[in-house]
Amino acid sequence: MFGGGTRYVETLDSILDFVEAHGPTTDELVGWHRGTFRNVSSRNSIMRRVSYLQKAGFLRQENEQWELGQTGREYVQQHDVATLLRIMCEQNVGLRSLLYALSVGPMTIAEVSDQQLDTHPELGWSCGETDMAKQRANWLRSMELVEKHGEEYMLTDEGRGFVAGAVEEWADAEWTATASGAEFSAGTYQTTTHARAVDPEFRATVIARHDRMCPVSGVDHPGLLDVAHVLPWSEYPEYRADLANVLPLSKTHHTAFDRELFTIDREYRLRVNPSFETNSELLQRTILDRAGEQISVPDESLNPKYVAQHNATLEWV
Repeated sequence: MFGGGTRYVETLDSILDFVEAHGPTTDELVGWHRGTFRNVSSRNSIMRRVSYLQKAGFLRQENEQWELGQTGREYVQQHDVATLLRIMCEQNVGLRSLLYALSVGPMTIAEVSDQQLDTHPELGWSCGETDMAKQRANWLRSMELVEKHGEEYMLTDEGRGFVAGAVEEWADAEWTATASGAEFSAGTYQTTTHARAVDPEFRATVIARHDRMCPVSGVDHPGLLDVAHVLPWSEYPEYRADLANVLPLSKTHHTAFDRELFTIDREYRLRVNPSFETNSELLQRTILDRAGEQISVPDESLNPKYVAQHNATLEWV
């Protein structure tokens, strides 16, 4: 968008106001851009941005004139950041996962690009490309959810407030990816024991951070992985969106963890409930035979204090 990295919302408002008031032709819309924004002259550059707004539903072309699209009318009517953020999240896979990732700590734009592509390979841009990542970061900056300090981007208090509620609020969100295999990470999912849904972008973020694998069973199919909370969802709502409180487990191993049949300690070694008996070869091989073994967890991906707090509730640890 034109107007600078923190003025995307202001620019959008100006475009929608002009279109609503004048119903311009393409030539008139291009001419208005040239007269409104400095250093804007390329018709192709202007139309790329107009095409983006058309694709997102903010604008539509009827015969020879431009008018507000469905999302454009909705946003103009409500005209608040919450509505715009919902629209942008619905139209752009990865915005929420970026906010989740930034909740862990600041990121450079190169790290933002890597995070987006690692979590959502269906986005399809080239490794090392930063233009699309910068646009996403700037939309979030313009909505005052993200701020930039030096070369790093970080959440504002408003951004952290969004993250805190998004895991549950967006649980019914539809996945818009079209890449092969995307159906296995689409929509909501339910845990084996609690029938609880989470935002699919939170789930994708967790799975990507842990190399798309259950560290206990080795299951590496996204459709067979759950998001397991160390400090339970129902008892610790303040930690539901904390990426340091979750890890991906296969559905069977998630159930076993929630049933307190095993846990991990602060050094990420498997601890097995002494009363756990099974005739299952899978559970014998992946849990009982691995008692005391250190599982593979990325550095600093779990908060050891949460692990210790969880284990303090287990009589057998």
